[in-house]
Amino acid sequence: MASNKPVIVRFYRFQNRLRDKTAGLAPGNVSISPEALEKAEKALSKMSEDYPDWVSGLIVKLQEQHGRCVDSPELRNDCFEAINHIAHDMKGQGGTFGYPLITNFADTLYGFTDTRSDDEITDRQIELVKSHLDAMRAVIRGRVSGGGGEIGKSLTVSLNKAIEAFESSNS
Repeated sequence: MASNKPVIVRFYRFQNRLRDKTAGLAPGNVSISPEALEKAEKALSKMSEDYPDWVSGLIVKLQEQHGRCVDSPELRNDCFEAINHIAHDMKGQGGTFGYPLITNFADTLYGFTDTRSDDEITDRQIELVKSHLDAMRAVIRGRVSGGGGEIGKSLTVSLNKAIEAFESSNS
């Protein structure tokens, strides 16, 4: 049954504190000083120079997890989860620092290691992780930046073949 009582509706108007803090900074009114922009570009350039050393540490962590998968099959799900997290970090940064091949390889590794807790991880899956690691190591050791030219193309083709072989063996 519908009630004939009037419904009371209240409207509350909250103060937009963010707008108050950014008063005068509407699009088109914001400018960055050339000095600040130059400083930011130098910082990014320095970080790009350090990226191969930094990402090498992550590749070592991936290798450690791969080794645990080989030595301790009962830990494979946990190791794949760790590999997945490391690959996620790597895929988000490679392109920023001039190494899009790292981003591409980390992206496929990330997707491939998305953990399925009930699934048994096979030796073939562990080998595919190794193929990713080999490709990443080659990129960093050779300082293969950008698309990598013929070397980058060769590494990509090689990894794609390993992925295709894995997928066809699971069909």
